[in-house]
Amino acid sequence: MKVTVEVDCTPEEARRFLGLPDVVPMQQAVMEKLQQRMESAVEATTPEALLKAWMPMTPEQMQRAFAKLFGAFGGLKPGKRG
Repeated sequence: MKVTVEVDCTPEEARRFLGLPDVVPMQQAVMEKLQQRMESAVEATTPEALLKAWMPMTPEQMQRAFAKLFGAFGGLKPGKRG
């Protein structure tokens, strides 16, 4: 013997009928936090922020570092031009 029962209800109605908890408020809270984190990650990828992260030195500090580096190869002292 085969019995088929067809139930036509929404997921919300099935959840209530089966006594499952309502997780919609929790899902909304998690999605809000996720959205905030994604927005802050997008803000951190601005060109200025990326440049600061990749090159923590100021332009003057970089110029002095390159002068020292190339001066060591060429025999010139930093700050002196030949």
